[in-house]
Amino acid sequence: MQTADLLVFPRWLVTVEPSGTVLERHALVIRDGRIAQILPAAEARGIAATEVLELPRHAVMPGLVNLHTHSAMTLLRGIADDLPLMDWLQNHIWPAEGAHANRQFCVDGLRLACCEMIRGGTTAFNDMYFFPDASAQVAAESGMRATIGLIMIDFPTAWASGPDEYLHKGLEVHDSVRGNPLLRTVFAPHAPYTVSDKPLLEVRKYATELGTGIHMHVHETAGEVEMAVQAGGKRPWQRLKELELLGPDFIAVHMTQLSDQEIAEAAEFGVHVAHCPESNLKLASGFAPVGKLLAAGVNVGIGTDGAASNNDLDLLGELRTAALLAKAVSGDARTLAAPQALHMATLGGARALGIDGITGSLAPGKSADFIAVDLSAAATQPVYNVLSQLAYAAGRDQVTHSYVAGRALMRERQLLALDEAAILARAQEWREKIKP
Repeated sequence: MQTADLLVFPRWLVTVEPSGTVLERHALVIRDGRIAQILPAAEARGIAATEVLELPRHAVMPGLVNLHTHSAMTLLRGIADDLPLMDWLQNHIWPAEGAHANRQFCVDGLRLACCEMIRGGTTAFNDMYFFPDASAQVAAESGMRATIGLIMIDFPTAWASGPDEYLHKGLEVHDSVRGNPLLRTVFAPHAPYTVSDKPLLEVRKYATELGTGIHMHVHETAGEVEMAVQAGGKRPWQRLKELELLGPDFIAVHMTQLSDQEIAEAAEFGVHVAHCPESNLKLASGFAPVGKLLAAGVNVGIGTDGAASNNDLDLLGELRTAALLAKAVSGDARTLAAPQALHMATLGGARALGIDGITGSLAPGKSADFIAVDLSAAATQPVYNVLSQLAYAAGRDQVTHSYVAGRALMRERQLLALDEAAILARAQEWREKIKP
């Protein structure tokens, strides 16, 4: 008799790949943290398993991949709302970070973020923030899959005194996580307007040597682009191209201000785009031309950005916003249909991070990273089209189970790896320290 560590029997199995595939009355067979088989449910019931998960009202799908976030900024959620980007950043966020963003802030903010993300169906995230060693520590505690951003910025912070120290400490973090199969690193120069040419050239050199990627805010606002043109006579994209930063290992975040030539070049260089629609909307930063990017062949994933500018880490809600906004921007209701939106929030993000061979879809041989969404609620009934319900109707509170590499992070809405009560208590302590 065949054996398995875990058998999962959902009502619907959303594999993401091939696009639009929904299998009814099938089962996941999981061994050693990987998907060993996908079988008709009747056939799978002949397998002896250590654990059996019966999900008769649920859609099981790949865990969501948050392609861009500043996780620890959960502790700054709501302190400076309804402001344009540069006012928000320079007059509120940077001063708050200067006063409070030490290592413990990052640990506690990360723990709060992981609680929120796991509850919302996110199983993997790409982080960009200070104290990336704290990000690695908490991601390992939580059991989530994470890409740790090795932050680079020209000016001093509590993490490092300048570009040389950012690079040195980042390389130490890179070395420290190499033994953890759930953790990777990516160089994370903040933005063209905060990182000068020399550090960017160093980042490119080390990213190429180590085989890591580069993750950077690019063309977030019209003001950013205009400021660069006035200062140096060229758009940030042109500068990054001349510095040879652009390539298939480059993740460009936001990308709301693009010419047709820049879109074509993004495709030519194989650049990936992290689309953060709700943060862009809230800060009035602009609209990423997602329809044009996809039509050009650019891989696009979805990020929440930080909770200070969103104000949540709800990737299921984010993919819905992305789908609706893409239709309005393009003037075509067919732009970013439900299967494409789900792809962007799973396999698209995984591909940008170079982990699409591991996660992002449900297929034999891949890691057992999956979530279960209960579609029996009034808000998602009746079910005519499962993909439509997931993209346009389901809420994050309907995510009941979350698994990474076959390990349960949440079961029946109960977090298993994190002490949520203690984490919330720490968040209240930070509120008393930070409140304006």
